[in-house]
Amino acid sequence: MSADNAPFLRHLRQCNTAVVPGERSPFTLGMHHAGWIDPVIAGRLEQEGLGSQDSGFTLTDPAALEALGEKLAKEGFYRSHHELFDVFTAPGLAPVARIDRGALPLFGLLASGVHMNGLVKKSDGLYLWTGRRASNKRLDPGKLDHLVAGGVPAGHAPFAALIKEAAEEADIQEQLAVQAKEVSRIVYSLDRPEGLRRDILYCYDLLLPESFVPVAADGEVESFHLYPIEEVFALVRDTDDFKFNVNLVLIDLFLRYGLIDPASDTGRILRDGLAEGLSPASPGK
Repeated sequence: MSADNAPFLRHLRQCNTAVVPGERSPFTLGMHHAGWIDPVIAGRLEQEGLGSQDSGFTLTDPAALEALGEKLAKEGFYRSHHELFDVFTAPGLAPVARIDRGALPLFGLLASGVHMNGLVKKSDGLYLWTGRRASNKRLDPGKLDHLVAGGVPAGHAPFAALIKEAAEEADIQEQLAVQAKEVSRIVYSLDRPEGLRRDILYCYDLLLPESFVPVAADGEVESFHLYPIEEVFALVRDTDDFKFNVNLVLIDLFLRYGLIDPASDTGRILRDGLAEGLSPASPGK
């Protein structure tokens, strides 16, 4: 199947633009490889005595990473989010360090996020709650988004982060939010102006009562809308109205609910691509 006749596959390709390592240098924390250093900061890290572009960079004391990130932010290498994320050397392992969220792409470090499909089953079919991102958001302002989505801050497991985001973004009380079910994990590697994004998305479904109406609690969402799933399907297929990585989570939803046949060639490529991450080197994987 070619990309030309696969409108959903384009979203996977758009989220997997990175060639790793490319021109990046390996980055080691303690004794374990953790990321890939963007050339933008390579010279600066050489000044810190951490290595070189040719040999790679090593921070022997992972606990020093947070202070190093703060120093780079003050020097203008990235714009701080003022939010710490845990740093992992591989998925499923315990964190070894912390750093500001905005510095993760510079170091090519893994980042975790949570996305929740807020679903409503009505007599005439399935509906999905969506949010419209505020116009002052740093990334993809004004785009459509999930009812609940966000990064996993330091000290939080994904499900705990989901409960936190549900309360902050949509005023979903904990007794309802804890009914969310983890349904999949999606990975991708994306080149962005800020560096290399190596993201793992923890995806959840939550069936909501018809009487539920979300409330924008923290100002990050401009408005909420309830769409028939068929309309969401068409938006993902035909437009770029959704934030870039939301499309991936919705494609996974379409596969699980049979809107895309998972046994077809299209379904197989999409399913495998979501789980493993498509790359320019292996586009049909």
